Amino acid sequence: MALFGKTAQEWRHENPNSDGNIRDYATIKQLVILSNLESINALLISQAVSQSQRLIELNKIAVNQMKSLLANSTIKTLK
Repeated sequence: MALFGKTAQEWRHENPNSDGNIRDYATIKQLVILSNLESINALLISQAVSQSQRLIELNKIAVNQMKSLLANSTIKTLK
């Protein structure tokens, strides 16, 4: 939700003819950020941060990381 703005179930409903799941259609940048967010989410859970607050924080982090990756010219060579 924090990265794609929708749940996997919502994505499947919007894309009934697509095979796989939302991750199968994600860019390499999105997958890197998703991996980071999963680790950060685990840390926030261990700190007893509420689900609603975690979503807010994870969304901020996702936006920040995406901006950083898009601004980095070296990342473009990873395609």
